[in-house]
Amino acid sequence: MRFVSAEQVAQLAGVSRSAVSRTFTEGASVAPATREKVLKAAEELGYHVNDLARGVLANQSRLVGVVATKPEIGFRAHLTAALTKALIRRGSIPVLINTGETEEELLAAQKMLIGHRAEATVILSGSPPASFFELAQRNGQPLVVIGRAEPDADRVLAGNAEASREAAEVFVAAGHRRLAVIGSHSATPSIAERENAFVAAAHAAGFDVRIAHGRDSDYDSGIIAARTLFAEGQRPDAIFCANDLLAFGAMDVIRQEFGLTIPEDVALIGFDDVPEAAWLSYSLTTFRQDPAAIAARAVMLLDRRQQNPDEPRACERVIPQLVFRKSFAGS
Repeated sequence: MRFVSAEQVAQLAGVSRSAVSRTFTEGASVAPATREKVLKAAEELGYHVNDLARGVLANQSRLVGVVATKPEIGFRAHLTAALTKALIRRGSIPVLINTGETEEELLAAQKMLIGHRAEATVILSGSPPASFFELAQRNGQPLVVIGRAEPDADRVLAGNAEASREAAEVFVAAGHRRLAVIGSHSATPSIAERENAFVAAAHAAGFDVRIAHGRDSDYDSGIIAARTLFAEGQRPDAIFCANDLLAFGAMDVIRQEFGLTIPEDVALIGFDDVPEAAWLSYSLTTFRQDPAAIAARAVMLLDRRQQNPDEPRACERVIPQLVFRKSFAGS
């Protein structure tokens, strides 16, 4: 592959190679007539500045790493899309690394990004080891972690506990007494926090909670968990699902395998408000996380850290809002 070079632009424009460089360097001095010639030649040839070469010379780049596990699934897909859009508007070049959640996989992703002189990293999933933060600090690379409390990094957190307590409170206020929660054996920090906060709030109100777990936090796991709840013991009349995908699986089992109606027999509340939650077949009452708002907070933290490298680590909270639909209409 042969990209158009600055030398070719200089030859066509009839100017020096340095004149081309100055034309595409912000704040550099170049005569208006020369600039016009260079820009015309660049347009004709299809020339674009070699940002990689400039990054090598400056020992930095506009790359920002986005590290995620299964970025195509559920709310994480929408958050990934919102974050990459926000980074592009910032003038950054987002680089998505689809990795696992083990320490080895996260460290391999980090070394790849530092090797390409990424100016920052945003972590959407996984629990990085202490060495991850140490390596970033030694290389002056800002880190932002979304959805988990990491004291060694700037972070954006959802109001998991606040929303989950509200779910228990609105169920009780509506007269529901046989409460259940569907979570996940994968026990990501967010899923675990939602489950624990719901159970604690229900206990505080004087009610027991049945707990069912799927293997993961996806649709199939919602199916498995719902089968467990409705095949054994007293059936719940209200279920809080730790995310919408779990809720979708549970709703399909409740209706199609057990012949129950929603919300008459069983009310459900989810978490995330992915677009499918508004589909007529689900019409799921759920807590809305705003991916654009979360992405904006993450970018703000990156900017703040680059401007003030030594200030204390910051935490931004984005509180989800309950969106009422047909699966639970409230009291």
